[in-house]
Amino acid sequence: MQTKNPYGDLGPLEPLLADEFVTEIMINGSQNVYIERRGKLEQVTSGFTDELHLMEIVNRIVESTGRKLNESHPICDIRFPDGSRMLVIIPPISLTGTSVTIRKMIKNPVTMEKILEYGTLNKEMANFLRACVEARINIAVAGGTGSGKTSILNILCNLIGDDERIVLLQHDFELAVNKSHKVVLETRPPNIEGRGEISMKDLIISALKMRPERIIMSEAQGGEVLHLLQAMNTGHDGAMFTLHANGPRDALARLEIMATMAGVDLPLLMLREQMASTIQLILNQQRLRDGSRKIISITEVVGMRGSELALQNIFEFMETGMEDGKISGYFTATGAIPTFAKRLYDFGINLPRDLFVPQYHTGAPFPPPPIPPIPPMPPAPPLPPTPPHLKPPTV
Repeated sequence: MQTKNPYGDLGPLEPLLADEFVTEIMINGSQNVYIERRGKLEQVTSGFTDELHLMEIVNRIVESTGRKLNESHPICDIRFPDGSRMLVIIPPISLTGTSVTIRKMIKNPVTMEKILEYGTLNKEMANFLRACVEARINIAVAGGTGSGKTSILNILCNLIGDDERIVLLQHDFELAVNKSHKVVLETRPPNIEGRGEISMKDLIISALKMRPERIIMSEAQGGEVLHLLQAMNTGHDGAMFTLHANGPRDALARLEIMATMAGVDLPLLMLREQMASTIQLILNQQRLRDGSRKIISITEVVGMRGSELALQNIFEFMETGMEDGKISGYFTATGAIPTFAKRLYDFGINLPRDLFVPQYHTGAPFPPPPIPPIPPMPPAPPLPPTPPHLKPPTV
């Protein structure tokens, strides 16, 4: 969003919206304004005189979009022309005054080369992900809020070939895929009368009729997961989506819960079998405590072991400590070979075998200790002597 905007003078918001390094603006009442700049949260001078001044600017934006914001409708979600999002919550729902959260749309999408410079992953992981996208591996990107899941998904989408038809399904306009052969669909909330809603389930059903070669869903949030799994299991491979989770195992658990929200009485074992046959790779993207964003692990869903889903890490980030307030560590392969290696070969992708050899970084204090041998079984104690009154009579 530029300084000159269709909403007129926005007062203290103007410099924050114009600053390209500010990615998020959080207002907790007129005197408490926080921003995220270069991955770090910081408090800034609010510039608002009082709540009336803040509400005047907020109403200027809300009224220009034809939306309502009052005691009857205290929550308002607005999208700016450049794709940025603004959520406003006013009293009596917000007890700390007018609450405004603006998530800015990045004008220059992050590329694979940039996240390599940022240290989000290493070159071996980047080459592996390129191969997986080219071989149409189904990928889920999991992580916490603000960890960069959407940015990673956007990078993966831009690795898709130009000759493939992509159908993008989004709750909000978030993905900036630089491809010409694409269709972008967006959900729509119900109107004031409770009508006209277009859900993510509706978009998935419509996408299946559009001859998609790739189905990309911005975020899994509810029962639409079951319909996406069914689509992935009926020939629509190469699908990708994001979801909120703290790790690969938590991601699968969340997918189970969301799939049950579809209202279909499906046995849990059958659901897990379907997940095991469709979701092949989980990227665990996290925002670390120093503000940096890294792909903590690239995990393969191997299949079923009994009634549980089996996982194995292909790559992972090994933390070694803190240096000048920054987390130090290194990325390494785990030594595990993905079970879909033959699929990569069938697509003409020949990854070097040493790509999966663990590399112990010189910054590590020492390599992992060897697994100790199993101690020998102790000898069985001798049997106690038989009491005389229990000995058999002699003949």
